[in-house]
Amino acid sequence: MKIKLKLLSSLAKVFLDSEPAQSPGDERLSGFRNETISFQAAWASEGGEARSMATLTISSPIASIVRVRQVRHVPVRFPTFPDADDNYLRKEPGLFPDLLSEPKEALRIWSDKWESAWIDVTPDESTAPGVYPIELTLTESETGASATRVMQVEILPALLPAQTLIHTKWFHCDCICQYYGVEMFSDEFFRIAENFISLAVKRGINMILTPIHTPMLDTAVGRERLTCQLVDVAVEGGKYRFSFDKLRRWVDMCKRCGVQYYEIAHFFSQWGAKYAPKIMATVDGQARRIFGWDTPGTGAEYAAFLREYIPALLSELRKLGIDRQCWFHISDEPTLDQLADYKAAKAMVADLLSGYPIMDALSDYEFYASGAVAKPIPANNHIAPFIEHGVKGLWTYYCVGQYIDVSNMFMAMPSARNRILGVQLYKFNIEGFLQWGYNFYNCQYSLYPVDPYLVTDADGFVPAGDAYQVYPGPGGVPEESIRMMVTDEAMNDLRAFQLLERLRGRDFVMGLIEDGLAQPITFDRYPTEDGYLLRLREKVNREIVKALAQR
Repeated sequence: MKIKLKLLSSLAKVFLDSEPAQSPGDERLSGFRNETISFQAAWASEGGEARSMATLTISSPIASIVRVRQVRHVPVRFPTFPDADDNYLRKEPGLFPDLLSEPKEALRIWSDKWESAWIDVTPDESTAPGVYPIELTLTESETGASATRVMQVEILPALLPAQTLIHTKWFHCDCICQYYGVEMFSDEFFRIAENFISLAVKRGINMILTPIHTPMLDTAVGRERLTCQLVDVAVEGGKYRFSFDKLRRWVDMCKRCGVQYYEIAHFFSQWGAKYAPKIMATVDGQARRIFGWDTPGTGAEYAAFLREYIPALLSELRKLGIDRQCWFHISDEPTLDQLADYKAAKAMVADLLSGYPIMDALSDYEFYASGAVAKPIPANNHIAPFIEHGVKGLWTYYCVGQYIDVSNMFMAMPSARNRILGVQLYKFNIEGFLQWGYNFYNCQYSLYPVDPYLVTDADGFVPAGDAYQVYPGPGGVPEESIRMMVTDEAMNDLRAFQLLERLRGRDFVMGLIEDGLAQPITFDRYPTEDGYLLRLREKVNREIVKALAQR
């Protein structure tokens, strides 16, 4: 038996039925002492049994900071839409590499299929700079046949600056409760939620959707998602009274996790602000829904409630010391024909939220130009007019509809199409990035939950990978995806560009980014090959080290 073992960059995706190509330079990496440096190993056998078991061992002076996870393949029924562009790895259903799981004691090795492992090097400020070999040996259990490869990892003598990009991916509390069978805001819920949020922060998500009331998102009209309300409401003698014990516990948890910003749940329904969100209250001792789909968003009853609710909320946020870290929403993804409803809804709360940022995802520049929202979040395939008009402090987002030409993180896309986002965020000075699904384990409109290990497309709602970046692992501990790790690399690329800009100036950095390109980078035009990003990051790293040495 002969074992074939290859080392690959983090941008490769290894399919069971295709031998991966190894590129020059795949066996050397560099990175700074406060970022995760990742690569992959892939293997198959020649001769011998059709399948057998093997062990993968690591030998390195820095073995204590090396983590190995197995890349698992998940079922993909809906890779993308029929009219998608050609920059996809595959457009047919099948098994796609995505899930990163802790390896079993032994790994499967096939004579006709390729498996892979994901390797992370996680230095910290105490790690001495230098070049370290990481030797990987795969040994077949029965015959003892083996193969060894060595990755040279250089830990550079510097630290990346703190992330300045505000980055949110929506955390769905009901999906935690439904998957794990726990009660909302119970002790067990908070234990699991802290695991998920800690991981999010570790990977560059520094803003968390905070459900002061049940978020009016991805919910069928007339239907309800599981109640998820951090602010308790009581109605006594026609007067509202508010209790914030759950919110305090939530904020304490978020602070422990390192959350920097709080994204407050939308005050009105999605897609136009026509209705009030679901709000539960204790009325004369009985739990009741007092607002929802049957409540006009701009009606007098809900308006009176907001006049009491928002000031009480802001008072509590000030006591918690986070009110200036909070961002607010009116309604998600309103369209131009809903402008009047949106403006009327905003007028109800604008004075109450004076001085606080209000942002919403929308994609029509005319909607923004009307003055309805000061902080627009256009999708990355609709952002060009906002850039052309010089909108300051611009955010962007992507979701199901961004599948032609622009960056996204569907499982069927090359990882380079995910990671190029860091370059684009840097070039256009983007202030914030939003994505709707950190852990959405429901079907469309949240009519019922799905098992994300088996159903990767929200039961036909979105291309596989759009609805979540982490899997609900055993024991309430999330498991990461390739897409999550590559997005983290994009965030670190952005930080590296910003560090080099401080040392050598913005023009110098942009010169490196666009050197030799046939056309300037935009959100829908960019180099698509892995090598561009890998070479660019290495050049940036070298220039940072050189500039620091000259100081």
